[in-house]
Order: sequence, then C-alpha cells, then structure tokens
Amino acid sequence: MSTSATTTSVKGGTRWRKFAILLVPSLLLGIGMLVMTANGSMAASFAVSATSFKITADKMEGEGFAQYGSITLDGKDGEHPVAPAGIEVAKIYNLCQSAVYETPLGTYTIRISAGTKEPVEANNLILDTDDLTGDAVFENIEIGRDASTLDQVTGHQGDKGAFGQQSDTISITNVKGRNWAVNAGTFKLHNLDLSIKAGKDECY
Repeated sequence: MSTSATTTSVKGGTRWRKFAILLVPSLLLGIGMLVMTANGSMAASFAVSATSFKITADKMEGEGFAQYGSITLDGKDGEHPVAPAGIEVAKIYNLCQSAVYETPLGTYTIRISAGTKEPVEANNLILDTDDLTGDAVFENIEIGRDASTLDQVTGHQGDKGAFGQQSDTISITNVKGRNWAVNAGTFKLHNLDLSIKAGKDECY
C-alpha cells in the first residue's frame, strides 16, 4: 500500500526509520581519486568503513529518489541500521564533509569542501545514512511502497515486503547529517579542497 501526494514538506531532524538522505562522497577516497574527480567525472564505488562521516550543505536537489530501511556491515563486522537512499540525478551546493580518525600521532580530521561556485553533480547515488536534519520538499511522493518495487532509481530496490518510499524529485536545504558510505555512478566535484588537520575540525 502506498500513499501519494503532489508536494510534501518535512522539517527538522529525522532517523533511519523515517527519512534520512544526504549526498556525499566517501571520505575513504584516495587523494589521487579526489583530484581526478575535482574537475572531471569518474565512476566510483566505495566500501563501508568502521567510521562514519559528517556532512553539511546549503542545498541538495535531485530527480528520482528512492529509499528503504536496511542494515550495513562495516569492516569490523559491526552492524549499523541505515536508510539506503538513491538519487538518479543530483546536485549539491556548498558541500562540506569530515571524518575524524586516530593515528599513532594523535587525532586527525580529513575535511573536504566542494561546490562553492558550481554545484557538485552526481548520477545514480546510493547513500548509507542514519541521521539527517534539514528542510525537505518532495514531489509526487509515495510512502509505504513495497521496497522491492521501487523504480525511481536504477537498480535500487530493497527486500520484498520491506518498507520503502520514493518521489519524482527531492530538495533539501540546510543539510546536516551523518553517513557510513556512498556509491555513485559518476561524481563531479567542482572547486574541491581537501585538508588533513590535527585535532577535530568537523563540518559541525
């Protein structure tokens, strides 16, 4: 059974059982891959690590959105409840992402920014996320659709009988959230800036 609406607005914080979507490249990317992506485009697929990362963005908008609840495993066999969300075509404005990690030299933060002048562009984004705040608007949304029948994003379906939702378009402003991993067919980052700093210097 599904519920449809022409336009739906959602404000405030969310959790994976409700709605959580954010668009970010994985912080486990090699620096060389990031440089290659900065002014061009490349296929990318990222494995889940044992470390989540934070993101912020002024705005994210996309065409073709689908999402369902699931569990993801990290490299240490840890389980994390997530809401894998797919966007067929997406743009992100003023993106920041950060991950804190421990080394023999102490605590460090990898921080990446992009899309300050031209938006970050992505195709066939699949996002493992478990927390989000922001103001969201959907067009022609279906909530409660069988996850195995989702058809807005190529190849993005869940288990038969599981909860799913999808919409023709999605727009989120004032994005702030946490991700575990992302897969993308193509990810283009304009004006990319990567830094590694001692201590904690997260996006929020």
